[in-house]
Amino acid sequence: MKTNFTYFMPTEIIFGPGTLGKLATVKLPGKKALLVIGSGNSMRRHGYLDRVVNYLKQNGVDYVVYDKILPNPIAEHVAEGAKVAKDNGCDFVIGLGGGSTIDSSKAIAVMAKNPGDYWDYVSGGSGKGMEVKNGALPIVAIPTTAGTGTESDPWAVVTKTETNEKIGFGCKYTYPTLSIVDPELMVSIPPKFTAYQGMDAFFHSVEGYLATVNQPGSDVLALQSISLITENLPKAVADGNNMEARTALAWASTAAGIVESLSSCISHHSLEHALSAYHPEIPHGAGLIMLSVSYFSFMASKAPERFVDIAKAMGEEIVGNTVEEQAMCFINGLKKLIRNIGMEDLSLSSFGVTEDEATKLAKNAMDTMGGLFNVDPYKLSLDEVVSIYKNCF
Repeated sequence: MKTNFTYFMPTEIIFGPGTLGKLATVKLPGKKALLVIGSGNSMRRHGYLDRVVNYLKQNGVDYVVYDKILPNPIAEHVAEGAKVAKDNGCDFVIGLGGGSTIDSSKAIAVMAKNPGDYWDYVSGGSGKGMEVKNGALPIVAIPTTAGTGTESDPWAVVTKTETNEKIGFGCKYTYPTLSIVDPELMVSIPPKFTAYQGMDAFFHSVEGYLATVNQPGSDVLALQSISLITENLPKAVADGNNMEARTALAWASTAAGIVESLSSCISHHSLEHALSAYHPEIPHGAGLIMLSVSYFSFMASKAPERFVDIAKAMGEEIVGNTVEEQAMCFINGLKKLIRNIGMEDLSLSSFGVTEDEATKLAKNAMDTMGGLFNVDPYKLSLDEVVSIYKNCF
């Protein structure tokens, strides 16, 4: 067990079916919210926006809606959202929706209080990595999906379109002050996206367990999250109204977010960011699934030790005489889970990705999200990353 680590997770989390109503009475961090939602119509269509607005009114809180966020958020909307917040005197930000909306809310909260361009503060790629000197507006996260864990971590993933850079950024100011995780808001997610999002949470936990910066608290939550997702994701894909499965997945996602806060993702996420930076129509979770068997088969062959625990958490029988052989039990479990959620036919070529992009993607992954390669259990070379991409075809 690691005996030296830092545990920092400052978010208050209100969890459980029906907890959205607490928004009417809980102490909020301001009096006027910038209420950020996606550009699609789902928050209005499902009545979630109306409910949130109604609870804010009951709580004596004013609001302005900003509704342009894309599924792969872009830096232009961060700047625009921050301007709307400043022009309207908003003193906190509410992100209502999936990961893209809540991530954007964090970035907007930073830029509402700091000068210059968002990319001045981003580390990696063409980012300048400047210090966030003025803090950020307080953030309230209300997730309507179970996957990103953004409600319990500081990370915001945004794309700079002109350079195809999709980079995760975060600091101590971008942890939500308050997150309300109500699984009842997640029953409206269609089966395909339930699967994509659930696998994002799954890989946050797998990667956080494998990362060299793991710690006892992240290990416990990672293995619990992996176990819950393996059991409950197929159930929620098959029946979106299964409240028990939805609640288990909501906690697994939040727990996986805490894993990201205490530990880290590894370069599997870097490879996916490059993929969806060049092909923004690829949902993040789908990209992770398509890369996963190739990526983790290679990683398990080089650093097998912790894969055995993950396979056990998935309920796999451990067979093999060597740790290398036993580690491959995780790959068997991974393939089985992908099959159980109906995603075995996902392919990069169906999204228009070609094998000759492998070198371009590998270089982008290592340039923009190079930090995650530093916490990999095995140090990957550029040639190895290229081969991981090519083995997906």
